[in-house]
Amino acid sequence: MAGTILVTGAAGFAGGHLLELLSRDTADADIIAWHRPEGAPPRLSTTSRGVRWEAVDLLDRRAVAEATARLRPQAVYHCAGAAHVGRAWDSTEATFAINVRGTHHLLDGIERTGVDARVLIPSSAMVYAPAAEPLTERHALRPSSPYGVSKLAQEMLGARVHGRVSVLLARAFNHVGPRQDPHFAASGFAQRIADIEHGLWKPEISVGNLDARRDLTDVRDTVRAYRLILERGQPGRPYNVCSGRAITIRHLLDRLVERARVPVTVHMDPARLRPNDLPLLVGDPARLRDELGWNAEIALERTLDDLLEYWREKVKSENGKVKTEK
Repeated sequence: MAGTILVTGAAGFAGGHLLELLSRDTADADIIAWHRPEGAPPRLSTTSRGVRWEAVDLLDRRAVAEATARLRPQAVYHCAGAAHVGRAWDSTEATFAINVRGTHHLLDGIERTGVDARVLIPSSAMVYAPAAEPLTERHALRPSSPYGVSKLAQEMLGARVHGRVSVLLARAFNHVGPRQDPHFAASGFAQRIADIEHGLWKPEISVGNLDARRDLTDVRDTVRAYRLILERGQPGRPYNVCSGRAITIRHLLDRLVERARVPVTVHMDPARLRPNDLPLLVGDPARLRDELGWNAEIALERTLDDLLEYWREKVKSENGKVKTEK
């Protein structure tokens, strides 16, 4: 898509991978990456490849309106927001501020410009009511967490401007990969293994519930779906972004431990158990596959290899030469 492309939350996990995809495959576009004013632009590989960084506070309505009026983007990927389900229980006000009020400011600013923009809102599988089967887009909407409520509110804000702004909805299930915050399970496990290999931690990983089953997709497949939905999706029609397969957290951890260069034991810590942990979260990707031709392409094995290698390199760069080898 030519013209001006805006990515909010571009310094985040999905936003950064989306920037890499867009800068590699969208030669004729002017890509604008928004980040929080209090932080410097991240040092991504895209920094020198036609991406222009701007500091914009989504909670500042006037600043958002002025920036959107100046840029007049034709495509907007709204990746900014609080993304951690567990943290939202303790940071409900902050979660609602950025996810809901920030989204309102963005959509309002875009509507006021009068530009024919297509806006992708990456919603979440957490908007659905808990279920024991794969979730389709027709499943009941009944979020069971503050995070899920905030994501459903984003969708409703999109519905409010329907007909005046083309809002596309991607309901993403769990996505993992390099550069993910270690507060998420897969990345946290990988970071701990890298620390253990480097001699920075005792050879033990403390865990909570390992029986929960999750639908995992590589973040690079996820952002490829985002681009496809924005460019070819039907406004107002939600699309699940998922693999259609669920694995236990235990299986995920076992696959990572198998890749460790030193022996690692796993210790159950009752303090890490979550009272609101869903036993199963798996989606049905049929709509995205049949209507837009998307399929998850990156195998879990590659995702885990890349994630673990990312943390090994990061730990090494921050702490010097690895002390322990296989």
